Amino acid sequence: MSDPRFDAVAAVLQEYFDGLCHSDTQRLRRVFHPQAVYACATAEPAVILRMEEYFPIVDQRPSPASRGETVQERILSIEFAGPVTALARVECAILPKHFTDLLTLIHVDGRWQIIAKVFHYELDR
Repeated sequence: MSDPRFDAVAAVLQEYFDGLCHSDTQRLRRVFHPQAVYACATAEPAVILRMEEYFPIVDQRPSPASRGETVQERILSIEFAGPVTALARVECAILPKHFTDLLTLIHVDGRWQIIAKVFHYELDR
């Protein structure tokens, strides 16, 4: 029997992947908490944004789907730190970048939401 929490978080992660693939901030708004943090220290200086800063960037970029590309994605792990807190480690590639995302989720307002996205990326060589 599957864990309904796991299934619910996996559904949020699929919506997250779909939002990235289509550069669809309506989908991303459904999965990110409005006060979520977006952070990456791969390049200098580190980038730390709130959703009101991140969504306009997504809106302005051509989506991988519009370029005929697919987003390569996979869920590596989902761990629960109690009934309302989870951590997901996922990988996705939006070429030429390969991302490892650490997504912290909280269960508020009756649903799972990403409260923090901390990620690292590598470029194709």
